[in-house]
Amino acid sequence: MKYFVPLILILIGCSLQTTVTAQSVAYYIAPNGNDEASGYSPKEAFATLEKARDVIRMQRKQSGSDTIFVYLLGGEYRLKQTFQLSLEDGGTQEAPIIYSALTGEKVVLNGGERITEWKKYKNNIWVANVPQVKKGNWSFNQLFVNGESRKIASLPKKGFYRVKGFPDGGLDAGYQTPGKRFIYNSEDIKASWKNLKDIDVVVYHFWTDTHLSIESVDEKEHLVNFKYPSGKVFTDDFNNEGARYVVENVWEGLQDPGDWYLDKKKGKLYYIPFATENMETIEVWAPAIPAFVDIAGDAVNGKPVSDIQFKNITFQYANVQLPKGNTNNAQGSSSIAAVIKLRGAQRCVFHNCTINNIGGFAFDIQEGSSYNEFSYNKLLNIAAGGFRINGGTSTRHPLLQTHHNIISDNEIGPYGLKFPSAVGVLIMHGRNNEVIHNHIHHGFYTGVSVGWEWGYQRSISRDNIVADNYIHHIGQGLLSDMGAVYTLGVSPGTVIRNNLIHDVDAHNYGGWGIYNDEGSTHILVENNIVYNTKFAGYNINYAKEITVRNNIFALGRLQQINRNSVEPHQSVYFENNIIYWKEGVLFDGNWEDKPYNFYFDTDPKNGTRKMSSTFETDYNIYFNPLHAADSITFNKLRFNEWQQKGKDRHSLYADPLFTDPEHFDFTLKANSPAFKMGFQPFNMENVGPRTRNRDK
Repeated sequence: MKYFVPLILILIGCSLQTTVTAQSVAYYIAPNGNDEASGYSPKEAFATLEKARDVIRMQRKQSGSDTIFVYLLGGEYRLKQTFQLSLEDGGTQEAPIIYSALTGEKVVLNGGERITEWKKYKNNIWVANVPQVKKGNWSFNQLFVNGESRKIASLPKKGFYRVKGFPDGGLDAGYQTPGKRFIYNSEDIKASWKNLKDIDVVVYHFWTDTHLSIESVDEKEHLVNFKYPSGKVFTDDFNNEGARYVVENVWEGLQDPGDWYLDKKKGKLYYIPFATENMETIEVWAPAIPAFVDIAGDAVNGKPVSDIQFKNITFQYANVQLPKGNTNNAQGSSSIAAVIKLRGAQRCVFHNCTINNIGGFAFDIQEGSSYNEFSYNKLLNIAAGGFRINGGTSTRHPLLQTHHNIISDNEIGPYGLKFPSAVGVLIMHGRNNEVIHNHIHHGFYTGVSVGWEWGYQRSISRDNIVADNYIHHIGQGLLSDMGAVYTLGVSPGTVIRNNLIHDVDAHNYGGWGIYNDEGSTHILVENNIVYNTKFAGYNINYAKEITVRNNIFALGRLQQINRNSVEPHQSVYFENNIIYWKEGVLFDGNWEDKPYNFYFDTDPKNGTRKMSSTFETDYNIYFNPLHAADSITFNKLRFNEWQQKGKDRHSLYADPLFTDPEHFDFTLKANSPAFKMGFQPFNMENVGPRTRNRDK
């Protein structure tokens, strides 16, 4: 018989905690279970998630009022397919369906295939047969040995090659001109390389990593041709020097311990072990299934999937490949697939899970998904990004909008290991989402990105919150044009608050702390600490009516505050901030004003006013401990000249009296002059993941 247990449940919803009284039903799954068993006890456990799901479907048709627990006993589960959940697999707010590791036990859902029967090939190279690869049924671009990632055989062994020439045009053709070929330096690429068409060239240019499969090589002309085009020219960002690139899956690059090479034609995997690795006992895993979980509902027709929870489960090894013809040209690697997908999902929860060693994004929260919660998860060693939120735009059905999702208290990083242009948390078309108390670190592009319209046209993105996050070591000098927090488009009600940001580095340009790009509008930026950035702690490309107040921007290397464009409106209200620096330009870029008409109403006589100011700055503290005030320039002006133009009339050039800025303690002493300017102290002790509720 079923085990019914009266229970007081604390259900963790997206923004509410609801206490309800309900009956519960428990099923069990075990690595050595049997799908012919009853599933009602650990000794009668099922073997698969699919069996438990199917039994629950039948039960829910008979009685939809029970909270259902599916307990996974400790151990490793080999997944052969994506776990699919649809409308009939959901619960209710009062009676959810909860998939969880049994208390105190470690559960691993493994989406890989172990490769065994290694034989010595020659020298220090070992080989194993992979029949499914030879048959054309499987391919992979990642390999893991004893749980650690190994490097695909690549050239050069250190650093990068450089593109030599652009037969399809350089920057003169426009930076987004597609190209299918470039000229390489002699000896960098060879037509004689083994399995030439299995080799990929990865080009790092602008804010993109472009992955190009070789079609042919003309050694006489030193010309490499690709199967599909790049979306950008092969220059080193916005100059006509050649872009950096590497070549991957090159037999001739199989040289060092940890290198591996996949011969797709013969179905053979080659590996060079480290001296500490015993090939008799080594565990070599290649990712196999494309995703772990796919929750798919239909929000428009009133058939969402709701109230499914996953807790305390580790997911590892998932095989994400670029679709045919996709060379990863989209900003933020936004076209890369995820290993956990939600579409038309409501009030679903992923709590205290680990997603490790995967080939794409971890989570994709798609159209029509709302009130879902992702909390206290660890997203480690991610090939692309951590979370992508994307839903319907203003021209589509309102029920396709994606909103009110919470991403909180997660660790995200390192990320971007295969697709470095990926974002830690990417909110594209979405509203009322919260990204709070996360630890986002060691990515090669942006930490958090909000908005997906380039310019001032209508955007669905609004009222998103990015707060109390700890974001550091972003960019790491590989790509250009990124920020720890990046916004674009009209986004009223969006708030960037109380984030601790440091160590943001770029290749050529960029590497900003907080970056309002491409028409960012009506965003509040307050109570953030940003330091150790290559470029400005705060940057505007072009924006409208951004409020930037009560922040600390410190120790930018090349610049402190930057704006690129002058437009006929106020771009920023920059007030009550502290700027502390030792090197670089204070106000860099274009901080000029120009006259324009400002409209108050439709009265042609009294409804307009001739305006000149395109930004406002006041009540700020500026200080460089190495230079006196009279040696500092504000947009090429001395401080008093700057004030005479109506800028920073009440601001001070004075020591803010930080506790220990040399060790990045920016706490203000009690007698700081900033307090007289109206600066409000804020607490950074609780940024990043909190400890409470972790085990619930």
